[in-house]
Amino acid sequence: MSSTSRSEFSLASVFSGDAERVPDGQPNILTVCTGNICRSALAESVLATRVDDLHLRVHSAGTHALVGRGMPAPARGLAELDGIAAERTTSHTARMLTETMLRDADLVLTMTAQHSAHAMHLAPSRMHRIFTVREFARLVATLDDDQLRDAAASFAEARPRLNAVLQHVADQRATAPRATDDEDVIDPFRQSDAVYRQSAEQMAPGLNAAERVLRAALG
Repeated sequence: MSSTSRSEFSLASVFSGDAERVPDGQPNILTVCTGNICRSALAESVLATRVDDLHLRVHSAGTHALVGRGMPAPARGLAELDGIAAERTTSHTARMLTETMLRDADLVLTMTAQHSAHAMHLAPSRMHRIFTVREFARLVATLDDDQLRDAAASFAEARPRLNAVLQHVADQRATAPRATDDEDVIDPFRQSDAVYRQSAEQMAPGLNAAERVLRAALG
């Protein structure tokens, strides 16, 4: 994996804090997997770092979180190979996904269709903001940057701008296939380093798409 290409996966980490609620007006992105120690933790790290200049919150949780557990060594190793300090990779602690987190989030990126279904069950009113990460990449690919910016143009504040763009992305579902298990990001927990790399590569296009959407809305 190269750190020189925006289209490739780059790992890094920032601290997001433990509070579930976020300040009014601050955009809020949530990544979700099962245990909240591998996939969603890495997704949180890379996306948070990429959009740090946009002053939003990126955090993560698990549908069946290994609460209090940190990232496993292979996940930390991937991050540290990309130049991330060890103290950052060891700071993550898994949290259980809650309805409050989902209701506060402007965008929820899950790793599998099952995770999305779980999130929608917890917060049905947020289903138009919940996507699998690979579904999100597919939907955003149907839109160009001008379309994304135009969707935000009618609003001055950050969260309304972002939500207008995300609604435009969600509207693409009307003519697109539904997310299925075929678009799941593989779970690398307790598997080989090669599987960890495969998992990271599978989520990379969705994280690229998320950064593109966030910059179009907030940049």
